[in-house]
Amino acid sequence: MESEFHAVRRLPPYVFAEVNAMKARARAAGDDIIDFGMGNPDFPTPRHIVDKLTETVQDPRTHRYSESRGIKGLRRAVAGYFDRRFGVDIDPETEAVVTLGSKEGLANLASAITSPGDVILVPNPSYPIHQFGFVIAGAAVRNIPVRADHEFLAALERAVRHSVPKPTAVVLNYPNNPTAELASLDFYGQVVDFCRRHEIYILSDLAYAEIYFDGNPPPSILQVPGAKDIAVEFTSMSKTYSMPGWRIGFACGNAKLIAALARVKSYLDYGAFTPVQVAATAALNGPQDCVAEMREHYRSRRDVLISGLANAGWKVPSPPATMFAWAPIPPAFKHLGSLEFAKLVMREAKVAVAPGIGFGEHGDGHVRFALVENAHRIRQAVRNIKGFLGRYHNVIENAEKTISAAE
Repeated sequence: MESEFHAVRRLPPYVFAEVNAMKARARAAGDDIIDFGMGNPDFPTPRHIVDKLTETVQDPRTHRYSESRGIKGLRRAVAGYFDRRFGVDIDPETEAVVTLGSKEGLANLASAITSPGDVILVPNPSYPIHQFGFVIAGAAVRNIPVRADHEFLAALERAVRHSVPKPTAVVLNYPNNPTAELASLDFYGQVVDFCRRHEIYILSDLAYAEIYFDGNPPPSILQVPGAKDIAVEFTSMSKTYSMPGWRIGFACGNAKLIAALARVKSYLDYGAFTPVQVAATAALNGPQDCVAEMREHYRSRRDVLISGLANAGWKVPSPPATMFAWAPIPPAFKHLGSLEFAKLVMREAKVAVAPGIGFGEHGDGHVRFALVENAHRIRQAVRNIKGFLGRYHNVIENAEKTISAAE
């Protein structure tokens, strides 16, 4: 029976599910699949953070319901992070809320501020929740470019002129997942000036702020004077401290948006498990050597992957930040599209990558590598890919026959 649920009907099939199912079948058949598909950090959470969790969980008082806005100590620690890292003053009482990862925060804020039919501006390609959090909430999503340049600003102008109703909010994500695009403080300033003039909220996803390799650390949009009038920024412990399964993130900035998010959350959850929040506080307030070490590990993996792919004949831009490489599909395979190409790479090279179409139609010319395999496995993957590319004529012919048969 066809689904009668409106919100579900608006969600396309999750394209990554097809690749994941193929990966599971291959592994069940005994294939060794080298997996760059999901951005799931493989480094252990630093010892002092785990020790704080272990210590705190021994106290049975911490096993009770927590606070949906987050415990006070953690909100203060988040404010301290913004002060140290960006020179931004955050009031932990009115301008910060703890989320169950930035993904949950983005989705719940979308629900809090969106009325059916509202127009939301989202870059394409983008991390799926940036678009579909608002789709689930009933909004009409209008796509804009990803690159932080004049084309993005021109797209904002066009959206205001031609959208009915006027856009309610714009989503930003720099360093960007999946493209690794960076934004400058000057660019943020122009976006803030425009959105303040037109009374458009800004939701900035800063999850990869601490994974950068070249040049200066990425800025926060909240560094722009007046940004807190309209902007809220999401950060996460997942990548910075290798805590993805802990599900801890934050939203900071505009007090009105933070209050709306906190109110929705008060109906939906009691906050993360208190020992997890105490451990997250220890992470933010404790030694930061672990962050620098992980950054260097990702840099090393990036260099092995990019140089190896170049040696194999596949030129991929070296990402300046994030844990991802955004790889243009080699010209000989581009007509297949990213999903079929990703399936082909898995079948022929035993390497899993994320198809760019999963991040929006404008991502279909790329696949994404996540730097979640060690250097030895990366070198093995590159050797497999080199062999696959070396026999591409036969591979393409067989792939096209398979697609034709399926049609």
